[in-house]
Amino acid sequence: MTMTFPEHPRDFLDTQDWNRPALDALLVRAAAFKRERLGDALRGKTIALVFFNPSLRTRSSFEIGAFQLGGHAVVLAPGKDAWPIEFDLGTVMDGQAEEHIAEVARVLSRYVDLIGVRAFPKFQDWSVDRQDAVLRGFAKFATVPVINLETIVHPCQELAHILALGEHFGGAAANPGEILRGKKYVLTWTYHPKPLNTAVANSALTIATRYGMDVTLLCPTPEYLLDERYMQRARDNVAAHGGSLSISHDPQAAYAGADIVYAKSWGALPYFGRWEQEQPIRDAHRHFIVDEQKMALTNSAVFSHCLPLRRNVKATDAVMDSPACIAIEEAENRLHVQKAVMAALVAARP
Repeated sequence: MTMTFPEHPRDFLDTQDWNRPALDALLVRAAAFKRERLGDALRGKTIALVFFNPSLRTRSSFEIGAFQLGGHAVVLAPGKDAWPIEFDLGTVMDGQAEEHIAEVARVLSRYVDLIGVRAFPKFQDWSVDRQDAVLRGFAKFATVPVINLETIVHPCQELAHILALGEHFGGAAANPGEILRGKKYVLTWTYHPKPLNTAVANSALTIATRYGMDVTLLCPTPEYLLDERYMQRARDNVAAHGGSLSISHDPQAAYAGADIVYAKSWGALPYFGRWEQEQPIRDAHRHFIVDEQKMALTNSAVFSHCLPLRRNVKATDAVMDSPACIAIEEAENRLHVQKAVMAALVAARP
């Protein structure tokens, strides 16, 4: 499979770093890989997948994707089957960490052609976690392209989501940039018994506004607004690509006329690291579950979620099992978009 590809950054850390033509080209290539799964774009190439946190879809799809394109993936879990790693410079390493990212990233770069990193926030201090130090450490010291497997954003999930939406509204050959413009997109917070990472919400807000949709961020209270970095990013995307951004705390109003409902739970940033103080607010909003009554208010909206999803907590069985749910299609597309990302990054190397 031979395709020309627009110029793009060395790494795939955040879709906002890539211009729209480059993102569109990734989606076109992903659709091609979906039609023809086997290829040789990674023949003789290797990728190290470094997982600091659990994974089902990300690990499986990257390992299988590399194999289907003739490459090989090696999975590492620092602190389990690899040495614990230190990321701060100037630290006296007399604690748990056995080696520094300055050596880890450079050594892996001598072995492999790509490095993927998955590292969730520590949920103690958002001012620290928002720096994304693990991912940025790999990107700083590696001499090969680095791929974000989910940290404080989840760019691979973004592409899978947009590809699935484009397929739903326009068919396999659709250009999401044209098909999705002007669609009413509701990004809704949902209840979960514990606070979760904001990465998918940050990413959904980013990509939906990047593709010109009319986006409503639905959350229980102003305390559940996303980091101002991503709120401002969304406003900038609206200015550059059209569409709109609105905030709602009223499920009835937000769902009315929606074309797309995307659900995710996340923690309230003002209570980051103090979850016992957030719990009463969270518990008071269990009714934010995606159910048949809310979906009936929409314009026959499509529903999706990044998975994993707790049924009858985040969304009801009836919603998950309805023809409107494309969560499985979105999950499948992780395989195809990640192959496109790997192929593009490898092809751009000298």
